[in-house]
Amino acid sequence: MPEIVTALPEDAPELSVLVNAAYRGDTGRQGWTTEADLIDGSRTDAELLKAVIDTPGSMILKYVEDGKIIGCVELRKENDKLYLGMLTVNPTIQGKGIGKALLKASEEEAAEQNCHAIFMNVLTDRKELIDWYVRHGYHDSGRRMPFAFTDPRFGFPKKPLEFMIMEKTIS
Repeated sequence: MPEIVTALPEDAPELSVLVNAAYRGDTGRQGWTTEADLIDGSRTDAELLKAVIDTPGSMILKYVEDGKIIGCVELRKENDKLYLGMLTVNPTIQGKGIGKALLKASEEEAAEQNCHAIFMNVLTDRKELIDWYVRHGYHDSGRRMPFAFTDPRFGFPKKPLEFMIMEKTIS
């Protein structure tokens, strides 16, 4: 039976493999959420993921099936909102409702933490992904932010990129 639970520090290596497989490189091209054509390099590493897990106010939810992590999402409380990032599903099994289940669990976590909204950064070039979030109640806040990471652990953009800040009100 699949379950969504909070990731532990010892999950960081497995999470790193999953996230990098989904977002970057040739494996990510098996799914529809890859950034491989936009950004070279890794998306994250185990050290960064462990730091997220260990940071107060932050967590990673993991979707586990048959003892294997096949999805995850990063959540971080910022004032009265919850930041959602790195929503990831194994690229070989996308389209089966795992992302939707993680999104729902994130919204439940936001309500539990008394957050009035969830927000996220989505690359503006990711039209299919933006459309998916819109279908799930998220909207373009009108705010933009450049992709300005200088840490090589986040990859190297192949062209100038910017983030759209998307948001959903939680009742």
